[in-house]
Amino acid sequence: MTTTAITHISALVTNAPSLGDESPLGLIQDAAVVIEGDRVVWTGASSKAPATDNAVDAGGRAVIPGFVDSHSHLVFAGDRTQEFNARMSGRPYSAGGIRTTVAATRAATDEQLSANVARYLAEALRQGTTTFETKSGYGLTVEDEARALRIAARHTDEVTFLGAHIVSPDYADDPAGYVDLVTGPMLDACAPYARWIDVFCERGAFDGDQARAILTAGRARGLHPRVHANQLGHGPGVQLAVELDAASADHCTHLTDADVDALAQSDTVATLLPGAEFSTRAAWPDARRLLDAGATVALSTDCNPGSSFTSSVPFCVALAVRDMGMTPDEALWSATAGGAAALRRDDVGRLAPGARADLVILDAPSHVHLAYRPGVPLVREVWRAGARVA
Repeated sequence: MTTTAITHISALVTNAPSLGDESPLGLIQDAAVVIEGDRVVWTGASSKAPATDNAVDAGGRAVIPGFVDSHSHLVFAGDRTQEFNARMSGRPYSAGGIRTTVAATRAATDEQLSANVARYLAEALRQGTTTFETKSGYGLTVEDEARALRIAARHTDEVTFLGAHIVSPDYADDPAGYVDLVTGPMLDACAPYARWIDVFCERGAFDGDQARAILTAGRARGLHPRVHANQLGHGPGVQLAVELDAASADHCTHLTDADVDALAQSDTVATLLPGAEFSTRAAWPDARRLLDAGATVALSTDCNPGSSFTSSVPFCVALAVRDMGMTPDEALWSATAGGAAALRRDDVGRLAPGARADLVILDAPSHVHLAYRPGVPLVREVWRAGARVA
């Protein structure tokens, strides 16, 4: 296989402490990374880089692992511009929220939905995202949920069944019947296309008992749990996620001390989604509280048309540093290695021998510039599986 060395890296973030300065980021100054095929095979000082078939001069720029976006909702049609504009203008808005997107998604063709996914993925890739998860949840019928997952699976292996996003409008007067549908025929149709199962455990969506039934049924079909938890208020979502060994409890905006302790003592990652708080003017999650307790934290975009219509992980990094109590190092780790942990993967989110060669060359000397220069397009090159793709 062809080998390539990227040399003269001002600061290389490996997320492997033993390879660099013993910090969580495993920083190596004046560094190089060697790729063979689709894998990293060597990291170290640029002056000690082995001979390779090809060489790329980073020109004193920083290199970081590709971002791992572990929470998005990309299979949808339409947008909710009017809803956002009203919210930001302080005006009441009575449209249907998620139900508006459900109607548009049901009416769209497969080709339209697939083109939308490809568009937003290309947008995210240009901003450094090399691994992403995405969900269903805007179909809410057996046929439309299965269709969404089939489309998602064409673009990523990290596919999540979210039939339990809200109670379908078709079952507005029979939520128990909808839970039966989700755990029965819908799960049967969707399980072959998904790796994960998720539920919006929140007031106005699904309570703790309903969420447990849905997640338990999915686990029996080989899908691993994730949970939309504690976004709108205190509730059972985080505790349920820990109880069921969910890979991630997502949002985690409203937490009790018991919730924080449960996360800190478990393998469930607290995935924070600052784009949602930015777009809704809600209270920010307290990342500092979680980190100080010892919880594993991930950062993700929650890209969706209603409450967080951003595909930019760098934007979320800047928000986390500015408004959530994270240091620049912690925010970058959470957007790379933290996202990988939320997907229970060790082949992405780091740049160490054996890892997939997913990396970003920044047009800056340090990863700190992601928060220091918010909104500036600092991603110069994106490499995925050993090849330059943007």
